[in-house]
Amino acid sequence: MGLLDGKVAFVSGAARGQGRSHALRLAQEGADIIAVDITGQIGTVPYPMSTPDDLQQTVKEIEALDRRIVATQADVRDFAGLKAQVDAGVAELGRLDIVSANAGIFSFGTLEELTDESWNDMLGVNLTGVWHTIKATVPHIRAGGRGGSIILTSSTAGLMAIPNIGHYVAAKHGVVGLMKTAALELAQDNIRVNSVHPTSVNTDMIQNAATYELFAPDLEPAQRTKEVIGERFQAMNVLPIPWVEAVDISNAVLWLASDQSRYVTGLELKIDAGQTLR
Repeated sequence: MGLLDGKVAFVSGAARGQGRSHALRLAQEGADIIAVDITGQIGTVPYPMSTPDDLQQTVKEIEALDRRIVATQADVRDFAGLKAQVDAGVAELGRLDIVSANAGIFSFGTLEELTDESWNDMLGVNLTGVWHTIKATVPHIRAGGRGGSIILTSSTAGLMAIPNIGHYVAAKHGVVGLMKTAALELAQDNIRVNSVHPTSVNTDMIQNAATYELFAPDLEPAQRTKEVIGERFQAMNVLPIPWVEAVDISNAVLWLASDQSRYVTGLELKIDAGQTLR
């Protein structure tokens, strides 16, 4: 018996990284999955984003668990397109109980340097996209009459200021506001809403040349190895680790999705290796 037997979960940004990990972890506990991802590049993002092949790999890994999955391309900035994919997934799988609003991007620059395009892309994906996800999924959870759980991916940057990523900080703080408001608005339907706040996670979002340059502008590109960069990431955490793994966040998402947290709502759950204690 799994913690989520018979339930259906929606995961955005599911092609790789945390999103794929969340989908797999929920499926391991019995959930069927509705998965979306942009599977394409946004011009202001300084690292390669997901591809259709990445999303197909998620499909293969979920199906290997003998779970059902409906996986399609969708941009969370496009509400009509996102809603159409959510509706189609629910029509095929029959219900919706859990939502992981995980899709996100990362870029950087001081507030003075940021372009309007960078700002708008960041807020569009990391904040408006989360609102769109809530808006597209809540009617299906409510229609089931069983309650449900919505988990929004924020960040330690949703709880503290970090220089050079002001647009990201603003978006992730905004996610906290959405979470708290939704928790109040949806409580009477027994729909719980919480947020997770990771420190740096060992995914493609940070393991790339552009992010390495941000953390080590004093080094030559050849010197920016994962080990060297890891030392600089570790300096941000209290626990002696440079970053957490995606499954560490997925385990928190699973707990919030399951009945083990059935009376938990409005929580900012930190998986941050102590970063926000500094």
